[in-house]
Amino acid sequence: MPKGYTGITIFPFVFLKSKHLKTDSVLINHEKIHLKQQLEMLLLPFYVFYTIEFVIRLFQYKKWHSAYRNISFEREAYLNENNLEYLNNRSLWAFLKYLRRHDI
Repeated sequence: MPKGYTGITIFPFVFLKSKHLKTDSVLINHEKIHLKQQLEMLLLPFYVFYTIEFVIRLFQYKKWHSAYRNISFEREAYLNENNLEYLNNRSLWAFLKYLRRHDI
């Protein structure tokens, strides 16, 4: 697990830093949002788009953490992770509305 991260999702797996995090419903919801994003983009395009957007955000913010937090996929997941019903109501391609720059 990369330093500073508690979970990472690589379809179809969710890797957690420690076993006790399995009961963290907010973290699990965050990672399930990523699973949905990956599926709707047919996996490989998700990883390509994620990487390209990260590089763009890194140029914008000049800081790794700020760049990561402002990737559209991460913005969607972070801003909705507390809403455990989010995935039941999420529209297709919902991450697109998070592409515009809004610092979180």
